[in-house]
Amino acid sequence: MKSCLLTFVASFAIASLAGADWPRFRGPNGSGIAADATPPTTWSDTKNMKWKTALPGAGASSPIVAGDRVFVTCYSGYGDGTSGDDVRKLQRQLVCIHRKDGRILWSKTVPAAQPEDDYGGRIGEHGYASQTPVTDGERVYVFFGKSGVLAFDFNGTQLWQMGVGTGSNQKHWGSASSLMLYKNLVIVTASEESHSIRALDSKTGREVWKAGGSQLNNVFGTPILVESEGRTDLVIAVPEELWGLNPDTGKLRWFAMTGLRGNITPGVVAADGIICACGGFPQLGAVAVRAGGKGDVTKTHMLWSGSTSTYVPTPVLHQGHLYFVSDTGLATCLNTKTGEVVFKERLPGVSSSGRGGKPFYASAVLANGHFYAVSRRQGTFVIAAKPKFEFVAQNKFAGDDSEFNATPAIVGNQLFLRSNRFLYCIESGTGG
Repeated sequence: MKSCLLTFVASFAIASLAGADWPRFRGPNGSGIAADATPPTTWSDTKNMKWKTALPGAGASSPIVAGDRVFVTCYSGYGDGTSGDDVRKLQRQLVCIHRKDGRILWSKTVPAAQPEDDYGGRIGEHGYASQTPVTDGERVYVFFGKSGVLAFDFNGTQLWQMGVGTGSNQKHWGSASSLMLYKNLVIVTASEESHSIRALDSKTGREVWKAGGSQLNNVFGTPILVESEGRTDLVIAVPEELWGLNPDTGKLRWFAMTGLRGNITPGVVAADGIICACGGFPQLGAVAVRAGGKGDVTKTHMLWSGSTSTYVPTPVLHQGHLYFVSDTGLATCLNTKTGEVVFKERLPGVSSSGRGGKPFYASAVLANGHFYAVSRRQGTFVIAAKPKFEFVAQNKFAGDDSEFNATPAIVGNQLFLRSNRFLYCIESGTGG
């Protein structure tokens, strides 16, 4: 029997990269789900705290984990609230940290290509280090916007650097889409820089293919790889449409009209033959389509559309339900087959007094029957991942009053959180 069962594909298979690692934004396949992981649900400055490491700069990018190493990117010198107002001093860092004890093994600085977007614009919502790096177990790749894509080995030696454009849209938001790997390709969504998606050779940085289009303007979400009908599609949401590309060539295989206008910030999620996309501005929306197809699949594959959605955070799709905490602090569950709202609950203690009035920027991740939603200033909320609202915990650090904009990484019994000041390793059974 032909099955429409959809699976995610991590198309790089390197022996040194353990399956339990967290090698990219939202985990091994971009789903945000840490299978078989058992991180704690409660923590503080002393309880379940394994280590805490001061970072050389701020950032909204997430940590990634490969073996005994944790990588994270930062920015400093401009726009971080502590430096001057000379954009020419902006620089970014790739930091490698020992997973066991939090020691910084090395930190590499990359000067910013000029001219860079002014911090007085809307880029101040997330800063200059928003794209999460990706690793294949031998190299780590970073995307620094107008400064391009760079590759480093695990000793911190820079291997190559490739520009992908230096443009800006009229809002000067800066880009935020994270890198991903497919076979021997590094795929970068350079929507802000050049209205393009590009595939670079992972060993040399050479451009293999480029897919462009004005619709890539205002795209901030990260694509995913979806396997269906015996093939792999690179799926991304753009204003008004959902695209399925051939990841080997960049050619468009299918598209669906979604009606999601304006900024598309959440990433696409998929499971069990269903692909979901959220976002839009000023009117939020969410849609679901069946995976696969060819050409315009709007009429044949569209399952549902609705207005309950999220503006910035990417949802988690788990056991037929879509879970997320919206940027305004509403814990939400949707039925992925029908779009029906199962619950929508205001989280306790959440206010919209933060930057831009949006208390949540980070995306939810799921492990051991719970989903974890990091707020910018009110701590991390833990909620049961089931179709009935059940609040579990709210965890805050008394010693850190900076913003938390990054999505966590989860490996085994550890959860990695980063703020604009520190990287934390939270581990079950550690501390008082």
